[in-house]
Amino acid sequence: MHGEYKVSGGKLVVVDLEVDDGGLMQDVVLSGDFFLEPDEALGAMSDALEGLPAEAGLGRLVEAVDAARGDAVMVGFDPPAVAHAVLRALGRSTAWHDHRFELLDAGPQHPPMQMAIDEVVAGQVGQGLRGPTLRVWEWASNAVIIGSFQSLSNEVDLDAAARHGATVVRRISGGGAMFVEPGNTITCSLYVPATLVEGLSFAESYAFLDAWVIRALRELGVDASYVPLNDIASPLGKIGGAAQKRLASGVVLHHVTMSYDMDAATMLDILRIGREKLSDKGHVSAAKRVDPIRSQTGMSREDVVAAMLGHFEASYGLTTVAIDAATLDAAKVLADGKYVDPAWTARVP
Repeated sequence: MHGEYKVSGGKLVVVDLEVDDGGLMQDVVLSGDFFLEPDEALGAMSDALEGLPAEAGLGRLVEAVDAARGDAVMVGFDPPAVAHAVLRALGRSTAWHDHRFELLDAGPQHPPMQMAIDEVVAGQVGQGLRGPTLRVWEWASNAVIIGSFQSLSNEVDLDAAARHGATVVRRISGGGAMFVEPGNTITCSLYVPATLVEGLSFAESYAFLDAWVIRALRELGVDASYVPLNDIASPLGKIGGAAQKRLASGVVLHHVTMSYDMDAATMLDILRIGREKLSDKGHVSAAKRVDPIRSQTGMSREDVVAAMLGHFEASYGLTTVAIDAATLDAAKVLADGKYVDPAWTARVP
């Protein structure tokens, strides 16, 4: 079994091993283009993995390698990197290039259908009915989307939402509320096997799955960076944020929403963004916290989306497919039965 793990900003770590009939690792060989002093630590770390169960968790693998290295200096890699390479070799962890991604074109959809499509497609990927998928949302009408655990009354002025023709829906992922007008927002959903983020904490997985977005924005001239836990920002202000839901079927739904343009006055009229929310941000208003992509690039939304998809395709490959009738039908049933139900929308009153 062979596994490779490239450290972000560092070196390549390679592990070759076998698993005996008892499910234990044997003949473990650690290699790579990293630097290590003294040399003897390489054999010690390989030996430390010998005899460990193939089902050992990331923490146990890291502990074994860390203890074996002693005072050795590891340059360009670390014990977690070795552990990740082991998981890759065992087939318990995958890399972007292990998958073939499809771009799902669902066309413009109203808010309840957007939520339902997300849940249906995530379920299909988890059941193996669909491969890893990327979707860019296109909106047919105004929307307010609140996180799975937010209080409806605390977050949204329902009268204001009605005045502005914004349908309020609740998504299945956590995070904060967002106001959407067609053409003013860029939202991308990734539906990927959990093996892609195996061994990563929730916080680490956000940065990992957002990395392509950061790179794409930088190619457009935006000085974008990741701000833990789930924000994408530039020196001029916040650009957007991410939310995530991990399903029992073994799939991760991860979506990123960014402001291309914004009607700050309408957003602030609808969303109840209080002083406490902004107290640690160093800003006196939400309007000053968000800096849309349009002002930083001068590009149309369509061109920005095309450039981002081009970056993803160049990085990992991407084949466009149209949403099928069966998926649309399943989403319609789910939208009517769940996402338009006031009981779901107000499940946290």
